[in-house]
Amino acid sequence: MEGSAQSLWERCLPIIRNNVDEKQYRTWFEPIQIISFEKQVLTFGLPSQYFYEFLSEHFGRLIFSVVRRVFGEGTQLKYSLMVDQTHHLTVDIEPVNTQPLTPRAKIQATGSNRAPSPLQAPMPQDLDPQLNRNYSFENFIEGVSNKLPRSVGQAIAEHPKQSTFNPLFIYGASGVGKTHLVNAIGAKIKELHPTKRVLYVSAHLFQVQYTDSVRKNTVNDFINFYQTIDVLIIDDVQEFASLTKTQNTFFHIFNHLHQNGRQLILTSDRPPTALQGMEERLLTRFKWGLLAELEKPNQQLRHDILENKIRQDGLKIPEEVIDFVSENVNDSVRELEGIVNSLMAYSVVWNRDIDLPLAEQILKRAVKQENKPVTIDFILDKVCGYFNVKQEDVFTKCRKQPVAQVRQIAMYLAQKHTNLSLARIGSLIGKRTHATVLHSCSVVEDRLHVDKAFKSKMDEIEKLLKQLRIEDTHKKIEARVIVGNESEQRNLLFAQRGQVKLIGGGKPCKAFKVELFKPCGKGNLDTL
Repeated sequence: MEGSAQSLWERCLPIIRNNVDEKQYRTWFEPIQIISFEKQVLTFGLPSQYFYEFLSEHFGRLIFSVVRRVFGEGTQLKYSLMVDQTHHLTVDIEPVNTQPLTPRAKIQATGSNRAPSPLQAPMPQDLDPQLNRNYSFENFIEGVSNKLPRSVGQAIAEHPKQSTFNPLFIYGASGVGKTHLVNAIGAKIKELHPTKRVLYVSAHLFQVQYTDSVRKNTVNDFINFYQTIDVLIIDDVQEFASLTKTQNTFFHIFNHLHQNGRQLILTSDRPPTALQGMEERLLTRFKWGLLAELEKPNQQLRHDILENKIRQDGLKIPEEVIDFVSENVNDSVRELEGIVNSLMAYSVVWNRDIDLPLAEQILKRAVKQENKPVTIDFILDKVCGYFNVKQEDVFTKCRKQPVAQVRQIAMYLAQKHTNLSLARIGSLIGKRTHATVLHSCSVVEDRLHVDKAFKSKMDEIEKLLKQLRIEDTHKKIEARVIVGNESEQRNLLFAQRGQVKLIGGGKPCKAFKVELFKPCGKGNLDTL
């Protein structure tokens, strides 16, 4: 009978080949072996459990239809899976006569008094994805600090079945937009693929649900439900730390979803390498796909976020206030939005316009940070002054110990206190490479751990950097800018040493002439 079954299966293969691409055919259909065909039960021999799950998930309907056409109506399928190659041990999967070979489980409610939960949703259309509809790609402002995770998130939303970025592990400090981004991904998937089962759940809620299932003896229902999800979003996975049983359960859910081509999106406040109390097998899976860091927004991105927030709220806030807030609030996006809300509230209660003095007053109360953005010029000024070294010597190739030390410290502090890249820092401090900057930072960090006297000096320099005052940040000069042969009058905000910002949409110029016509505060044109 095997010979007859083999010949019938060879009649099936050309039909299957016409419905899949050549690579899929060679990978998933050529390894299939015909074990037997008895009593209308066709037994396939497959090399592994994973092979079976993938084949049934992606090609189950095709195989079932073709086999029924060639072998006859009423034919059932059975699988013999190789589980131990060394000892040739196999396990049989009972005959399947449904169309997809791994149908999604329909979850039944177990108890009429159960509190509303996504676990109760039996059908895809009945599942509430638990997404925040206020978070979307449209109001997620793109900048240098978030370009990579945002682009990858959009790619996943458009093609959730592709496993290139599976799992997507997004990490970053609190308030940088992780929750916003993953909600935007989920919302976009639901928009483009309405039938997909998408679920957003915090790690804390996952733990609560799991604990509840253990108490009610419904762990299998809990696992079965999560194994039906197409796109699972887990927020703040660092909260799984030291929860061994929860980690173990999530490990099995993770494996099932990943093996079946389902998308996993995870967020954390730190990278996998810094997660303590997490099982190693989970950590290796977190690193399986793509690790994407959401960095703190730079000044330009903060400015854009503020403008978007102000526009959405229908507010009118002067440009100088927006500049001031974006320059001095750099911890998180939440803090930026909180400042805007505070400005609006104070303006309404006190019946006054939103202006710079009001912004300064609010920031003094609300912002716990350095008052003014630190620049490389300022760092060099303070470090050179502290060690009594001329700034011009720092920019030379001089390798004398005092000069080299100042250069290394300046690079270290620039990397710590500015948003500039290593390459940019190197170019601004003596035209060095990013490798030189990296080496300098490493040297300073190592010395801080072993040299108490040096650490004391660094602490004193740090204090000098913190002496920058808010009121000194906005010394202004209005000037006329002459660009080439064209004369254009533009307002300039002279915010800090060596920096001139064009107000009103003007583009920065490599060379221009400045003519003072209206001083409004202390300032020195020599610094331009």
